[in-house]
Amino acid sequence: MDVVLLVKAAIMGVVEGLTEFLPISSTGHLILAGSLLGFDDAKAKVFDIAIQTGAIFAVILVYWQKIRATLVALPTERQAQRFALNVLIGFLPAVVLGLLFGKVIKAHLFTPVVVASTFIIGGFIILWAERRPPSATRVHSVDAMTPLDALKVGLVQCLAMIPGTSRSGSTIIGGMLLGLSRQAATDFSFFLAIPTLIGAGVYSLYKERALLSMADLPMFLTGLVFSFLSAWLCVRWLLRYISTHSFVPFAYYRIVFGVVVLVTAWTGWVQWAG
Repeated sequence: MDVVLLVKAAIMGVVEGLTEFLPISSTGHLILAGSLLGFDDAKAKVFDIAIQTGAIFAVILVYWQKIRATLVALPTERQAQRFALNVLIGFLPAVVLGLLFGKVIKAHLFTPVVVASTFIIGGFIILWAERRPPSATRVHSVDAMTPLDALKVGLVQCLAMIPGTSRSGSTIIGGMLLGLSRQAATDFSFFLAIPTLIGAGVYSLYKERALLSMADLPMFLTGLVFSFLSAWLCVRWLLRYISTHSFVPFAYYRIVFGVVVLVTAWTGWVQWAG
């Protein structure tokens, strides 16, 4: 058993769990962390996607009451049916566009410089969204969303195919720009993450199964466990945070972090892998 490899897997799991549901891009942080750790080969890319499943289990645990109530009421209650339909509608654009453009994007855009640039752009978009007047909000809970609202958020989620954009950032900030409250946009982002990230993880494992063997199981399990634990803590903290705070600090973090990566790349202080 390669202890160094397991330590790297644990670090990557923590990075995934802490960044998946914050508007700061888990993919971007995984690319940068993998570059620094030398954990960025083809197998590591599959690992990065697969351990998202651990983070999703944390969301399922935190939102279990809502999920269970929806499943129980699904055969008879119209509100539960509409909610489930909205999640499905929001999920479909990522499936279609992911299958069409995923391979091209991974081949050309998964680089530290692209990640840093989208960090900065995304930070300014968050600042813009947070300066909108409260009167622009028209949807205050996920149960009040229409199928058209769900479709729009689902289309915005597809921007996260560009690494560094952030899936959570796209759906939360995009939802706010579309008229959702901060709480509604955050809740729907979490619910939308369940089919999106589980689907991406299963598809990636199946597609790249030739790269994997039973010897990789400890590495993947380590990543999943640490991803789950750190995501559980992060989601619980974030839900408390957004009740009284805005996303402005995350915007400044994105901008500063992006600038640091660009400067270190251009000066050669850090040899970021391509």
